[in-house]
Amino acid sequence: MADYLASIFGTEKDKVNCSFYFKIGACRHGEKCSKVHNKPTFSQTVLLKNLYVNPLSTTVRTPDNIVLDPNNEEQVQKHFDDIFEELFIEMESKYGEIEEMNICDNLSEHLAGNTYVKFRYEEDSEKACQDLNNRWFNGRPIYAELSPVTDFHEACCRQYQMGECPRGGFCNFMHLKPISNALRRKLYSVKSRSRYQDYDHDYRGDYSPSMDTMGGGGAYYDELSRNSGRYEDRDSRKSRSPSRKHRRSGRH
Repeated sequence: MADYLASIFGTEKDKVNCSFYFKIGACRHGEKCSKVHNKPTFSQTVLLKNLYVNPLSTTVRTPDNIVLDPNNEEQVQKHFDDIFEELFIEMESKYGEIEEMNICDNLSEHLAGNTYVKFRYEEDSEKACQDLNNRWFNGRPIYAELSPVTDFHEACCRQYQMGECPRGGFCNFMHLKPISNALRRKLYSVKSRSRYQDYDHDYRGDYSPSMDTMGGGGAYYDELSRNSGRYEDRDSRKSRSPSRKHRRSGRH
């Protein structure tokens, strides 16, 4: 019996645990779901909920105060690449090596803008999760949690990957927005990553972007942050922002 329960855990046959939450780290029913959402106590993956603002769903302005035209694919892709690059470099340089990072292009509330960061080490994802919950990005608070998702192949919509999903942005499986090939080579190549990853894994807890051990990567990220102005610590905004409790209640 135990072997059978283990074999169906997180599948459609499981009558207790939510298969959608297990596969994609989110569920359209949220806390009202009739099945259990088994939130992990440790995982390689951190979910940053609704972090990316899709220009198809709302008006988006660039750091230069230019309104994005959602029909201009080149402009939208550049904006997306800039955000992806900033997030990737910040988190890999500050918390640890990233194996994979994905951002959902879905429009439904439980998946819209969800950003999944899979670190190489579980302790890095735990540190990132704790720290990021005290920060803001693009003028919005970051809500981070450990996610059960480690296999994005299973979480993705196959039809979207072939360009023919009939449900569009409201599909219940991940529609992962791709970055440009040039940015992929830049972020994932060994040469590029060594610019901001040249430090001992055991000392990441004491790391700051301005450390000399960055070999130039810290200076690059500092310049990127000054240009975008997207990242902020939450403590700096407490005096002019509602409490987290009230912010959460206003979101639902």
